[in-house]
Amino acid sequence: MPPLGTIAPRETGRETMERARARASLIPDLLVEARRVANTVFSGWHGRRKRGIGENFWQFRPYLPGETMSRIDWRRSARDETSIFVQDKEWQAAHTVWLWVDESPSMLFRSEQATVAKQSRALVLAFAMAELLARSGERIGWLGNTKPILSRNAAERLAQALILSEPQTEFPVNPDLGPHSDIILFSDFLDPVDVNAQNLHDLFKRGARGHVVQLIDPVEEVFPYSGRVEFQDPESRETFTIGNAESLKQDYFAEIRSRTSAMRQLTGQLGWSFIRHHTDRLASEALVALHTHLGERGR
Repeated sequence: MPPLGTIAPRETGRETMERARARASLIPDLLVEARRVANTVFSGWHGRRKRGIGENFWQFRPYLPGETMSRIDWRRSARDETSIFVQDKEWQAAHTVWLWVDESPSMLFRSEQATVAKQSRALVLAFAMAELLARSGERIGWLGNTKPILSRNAAERLAQALILSEPQTEFPVNPDLGPHSDIILFSDFLDPVDVNAQNLHDLFKRGARGHVVQLIDPVEEVFPYSGRVEFQDPESRETFTIGNAESLKQDYFAEIRSRTSAMRQLTGQLGWSFIRHHTDRLASEALVALHTHLGERGR
C-alpha cells in the first residue's frame, strides 16, 4: 500500500515494456468482461439524450477568445473571480466523449479484499462505457492515444490501440479537446491535492465537461493493519516500516477524508461529476452511476 502523495521516479524502459506486455495480454479478457458488464446494464440504457439544434440550455463553459460577447452569461460570470462563462445550447458543435485511464504503478495495487486491481477495473469500466456509447452512436476517443471513433465496434478498436501503446502513466498534457466534449477520467487520484487541482483545471479551461471516477481498493479506506508492518510504494519502491501500524490509523483516516472532500469540492466547483468506486463492488454499479451523470444536462 503506497504512502499518500509519494512522488515516484520514472520507470525504466525495460519495466515499462514489461508492464505493457502484461497489460496487452490482459486486455482481450478485460474487453470480454466489459461487454458482459455493458450487457448487464443495457436493458436500462434508453439512449443518452443527444444534444441537437435548439434553444435548450446545455452547459456553462469558459468564454473563448473570438466569440461574440452577446453569448456571455454575466450573472454566472459574476460568481467567479477568474473566468467569464458563456451558455452552450444543444448540439452547437460536434460532440465527442473522451476516455482516459491512469496506468501508473499504484493502479496495479490489489488487496486480498478485492477481486481485481484498480487498473483492471478502470479498463473494464472504460471499455464498457465505450461499448454503450458506441451503441448510442457517440464519437469516442482515448485521450492521448486515438482520434475520435464513430463505430459500433469502437470499444474493440480502442482496446487494440491500447495493446500497441505504452501504459499512460502521466496525466494528459495539452490534449486536443473541443469545447463540446465530455471527458471521463479513471484514476485513484492519490496524488497531492494541488496536483489533482492543477490537472483538472487545465482540462476545464479547454471547455470539456468532466466526469471523475476514483478507483479505491477497500484496504485503502479501512486500513486493517496492526503490529509491525512494512509498507512499500509500488511506484518509488521505497519502504516504510513501523512497529505499531495502529498508531497511524487516525492520521491516515483524516488524510483520506481530507483528500476525498477536496476532490468532491473541486469537481463540484467545476460543475463535474464525481464517482467513488470500490474495487470490491460490482463494476455495473459504477457504470450505471456514470451513465446517469452523462445523461444529465450541464448546470
